[in-house]
Amino acid sequence: MKELFRKKIILFLQKAGRKGMVARQLEAKCHVKGKDLSHYREAMKELQDEGIVLERSRGLVLTEAVGAYPAKVARINKTFGFLSKLGDNTEVFVPGKFLMGAMPGDIVIARPIPSRADGEEGEVIKIIRKSEAQFTGTVFYDNGRYFVQPDSLVKDLIALEKADGLVVGDKVLVEISKRGKRHSEHTAKVVSSYGSSLKASACAKSILELHGITPEFPLEVSDEAKRIENKGIKADEIEHRLDLRDMLIFTIDGADTKDIDDAISLSKDGENYKLGVHIADVSYYVRPKSALDDEAFQRGTSVYYADRVVPMLPKELSNGICSLNPNEDRLAFSCLMDISAEGKLLSYEFKKTVIRSRVQGVYSEINQILAKTENDEIKAKYDGCYETIFLMQELADILTKNKIGRGAPQIETPESKLVISDEDICVDVCNKTRGKSELIIEEFMLMANQSAANFGKLNEVPFVYRIHEDPAEEKIQTLKENLDKMGLPVPRFTEVKPYHLAQIIEKQRNTDFFPVVNNMVLRSMAKAKYSTEPVGHFGLVLSDYAHFTSPIRRYPDLSIHRILSDMIEGIPSAMLTKTYGQFAALSAQHSTDAEITAMTCERECEDCYKAEYMTSHIGEEYDAVISSVTEYGFYVELENTVEGMVRIDDMPKGQYEYDGFISLTDALTGKHYRVGDKVRVICVKADVSGGKVDFTVKE
Repeated sequence: MKELFRKKIILFLQKAGRKGMVARQLEAKCHVKGKDLSHYREAMKELQDEGIVLERSRGLVLTEAVGAYPAKVARINKTFGFLSKLGDNTEVFVPGKFLMGAMPGDIVIARPIPSRADGEEGEVIKIIRKSEAQFTGTVFYDNGRYFVQPDSLVKDLIALEKADGLVVGDKVLVEISKRGKRHSEHTAKVVSSYGSSLKASACAKSILELHGITPEFPLEVSDEAKRIENKGIKADEIEHRLDLRDMLIFTIDGADTKDIDDAISLSKDGENYKLGVHIADVSYYVRPKSALDDEAFQRGTSVYYADRVVPMLPKELSNGICSLNPNEDRLAFSCLMDISAEGKLLSYEFKKTVIRSRVQGVYSEINQILAKTENDEIKAKYDGCYETIFLMQELADILTKNKIGRGAPQIETPESKLVISDEDICVDVCNKTRGKSELIIEEFMLMANQSAANFGKLNEVPFVYRIHEDPAEEKIQTLKENLDKMGLPVPRFTEVKPYHLAQIIEKQRNTDFFPVVNNMVLRSMAKAKYSTEPVGHFGLVLSDYAHFTSPIRRYPDLSIHRILSDMIEGIPSAMLTKTYGQFAALSAQHSTDAEITAMTCERECEDCYKAEYMTSHIGEEYDAVISSVTEYGFYVELENTVEGMVRIDDMPKGQYEYDGFISLTDALTGKHYRVGDKVRVICVKADVSGGKVDFTVKE
């Protein structure tokens, strides 16, 4: 009955058009009788909640009939916000004065307004569903009242309803308790307090909680992990596995890594290579529908920031029984590959194994061995591994050459290294360098990952693939226009291929423009995600790709371990489809969402720590490169990876005009500031709470 009323309501309101109908008239048209009233009201509420029907002072009307549309408030940033249209996810810019006090996550009705730019603009005309509306900020006290200054939400101070125990300057997580007609009229209550907003560690805790990331595990999850660790590995758990404990296998990771989930073996068979990638058999311990599995699914991934980690699995597993620690028997899931002298994958086999890592290798130490600069202590540690290490470099060089030959863009993604003191303060920021050993492991993981994806695809079973779709046409057009504005060569093409982007990057590889062009190409590409459809990976130029190698810290890897385990046990495809069809789809979508959340948290936490570091360097000069330009200033990046903004107000006096793309030009002097330009800047402000750094140009 409810569905019938939904159809009738929509039908009669469509006929009424922009004029709409008063409620009583619509009820009469729908022939609502006493016993049907509850069904009618339920249908009407659903339609209003979904933004299909809009209630106005003059009656009811279809939202689309008055040119309006339902949307979700995607984000708000001080003086403006963005909506995401329900249905097609089109993004709409909304000036702050037209937000009606809406908060991120709210479902609203909006309508178009004349746009001052190329994109679509709108205004909120009604809030139909209010979100929990949590945000972080700093406690202020003014004129006898406590307020919170949001970090990035709005410029207004928002009143706090209770003042018990509040300390001015503390970082807090709050939620709106009473809505006003504009943001400045809202009232909020404190959910959690973390200490001084001048400390990055306090700010990081608030960021994690805001995004629902919890360092602590529920008691039943911790208890289950402890039981597994205490049980250890029994003889009957080994007897049906391929025993590789006598094979030379070792791990290579960062010096501080505790969750070690991959190990390598390598030998020659004539001219061919026998590569083994041995991964912690996490799926053996984390069983479907267990408390551990439910928690791992919800988390989706481990979150790494500064010198800390919020793990996907409790430490008893992530650092204990699952971690491939040296000189300890460990259950593994091995991908055993035969690779030709030319680097072609000839065959692969997946086996449940038991291994015993000989050495806990460290990237920096292996790099010294490859450069032949190692000391006696390192020589002793890796005694017996030298031949394999140099063989690893030999094979990795071949695989890298093949990757470049496929046309894969060699994009660099700079990472920051944050040095945290014993007092929990960031005391240094530098560029994390990547040496040969990091590239070796990367190439070997790529081989195992594509083998797993190929195995899943060939057997036509439900699977979780790592996909990277072709870039959007409009983003490639923007890239071309920006390169042209910079006076840089642009390859001629109508349909972009990976090698086109590779050409753009390589032409600037050894120029001052490289960092900027590298970032421009990266931004022009689609974001990789998880999917049940094997559409391939644009950036790697691979038709088959998945994530198999990190089940301790990524749920999609754990997912396909579970599927692959049943495949090699000989479970029929029909049964696999029944068991994993829905599971794979849910895992792919949730893992993508969890990855986005984790990356957002990691970036925001890192920004707070960088700002904390810069508070000790106010007034100091730095060489910087302009990374992007806006109408209100430009962004710069220092050699140590710290990023910040130079506002027009902090630039030499002039009449600056923005070209809409890459430069600001002083109409009076002709002086321009353009993407890629080197500038000398002075740090003038560092906001730890907001994770922002401001610079001025040295004249």
